[in-house]
Amino acid sequence: MQPCLTGTQRRFVEQAGVLADKFAERAAEFDEQNTFPFRNYDDLREAGFLRLTVPTELGGLGAGLPEILPVLERLAMGDGATALAVTMHISPLGQWAGVWRRTGNPRLEGLLRQAAEGTLVWASVTSEMGLSNDMTDAKTKAVRVPEGFRLTGRKSFATNTSVATHCSTTARYEDAEGGPRLLLCQIALDQPGVRIHQTWNTMGMRATQSNDLELTDVLVDDSAVVHSLPVRHLDARVLETVWAWAMPAFATVYTGIAAGALDWACRQVTTRGRSSDPVLQDAIGECQILVESSRALIHRHADEVSGGRLFELGVQEGISRCALVKYVASNNAVRVLQRLVDVVGGAAYSKALPFERMWRDAQAATFMPMGNLAARRLIGASALGHQVAPVVGYDETGPASRPQEP
Repeated sequence: MQPCLTGTQRRFVEQAGVLADKFAERAAEFDEQNTFPFRNYDDLREAGFLRLTVPTELGGLGAGLPEILPVLERLAMGDGATALAVTMHISPLGQWAGVWRRTGNPRLEGLLRQAAEGTLVWASVTSEMGLSNDMTDAKTKAVRVPEGFRLTGRKSFATNTSVATHCSTTARYEDAEGGPRLLLCQIALDQPGVRIHQTWNTMGMRATQSNDLELTDVLVDDSAVVHSLPVRHLDARVLETVWAWAMPAFATVYTGIAAGALDWACRQVTTRGRSSDPVLQDAIGECQILVESSRALIHRHADEVSGGRLFELGVQEGISRCALVKYVASNNAVRVLQRLVDVVGGAAYSKALPFERMWRDAQAATFMPMGNLAARRLIGASALGHQVAPVVGYDETGPASRPQEP
């Protein structure tokens, strides 16, 4: 069952389909060798997809959230790891594009133009071992110096850093006026003190090469501190950018993996001449319902973000709805792959076939931010009217180094 798309969405998805079919042929190689899919990135660049969310007036294709989500799903049908990696580039660019249109920020314009020219590839690197990745705190330390800040710490799950030129990251500034603050910073990956450790050897999503990123006394000037908030606070600007874009992007990648597995399983059933089997029809029907349920929620979310209605609900409720779309799609994807094992039988266990890689890749869905437990607790607290943390609104940024628009 194909999703209903607008003309612009369909055009982008058709291009993504050509790429996804190539990626599917290579996916086993990158997975087995535990290597980053550089050839896929070359194809994405040549197709213009690395500037997909850059505004047209700055040299990009001008896609917004409603356009990139079906593209990511289609790419993930071919190779979930490649789709997840490129998400870490085109999602931040889309976030910046929205802020740039509202503010005209010249620094953002420069970064977006670099992306359009192909000299900038982004990664979002905020996760740390032993700390919930909820954008409210960090173990990485920021120390004030005359030029700005020096950052020292170690990040995990640094997806896309194999190919990225720059990244956004977080650090805790302990000595800020009024109490500790979380700084959102931009750094170049070729700066002194930046080191990538080859730690990625996992069950699934192997080609993302989400290795550790170590920062040792890395200089971040004031202009590269794009935002700050008091630690352990929920923040309106983080909702508008990170949460509103990253959660549906992750959701659609895992929905794409599930849709790809379902498509493959349907072909196997048809080829074996078992399409009339009522037991298989039941299983396939359940999987189709799960995929379509995820798509519907993702579509609703994109509509709420594009229309601005999500941000009228309040910060905690807005983040809760972002968590909801990612939670439902992630768990639906895991359920689809689990259910399809009953359909494809022993073929699900064969490394010579793509299904077992899709199954392994889907297992990462439930613990990627926002993970299952954190999402359920936030959604439950919001439904009960319980405030989980203080909230920072758009006009309450307070003192930091010099917070700017993200």
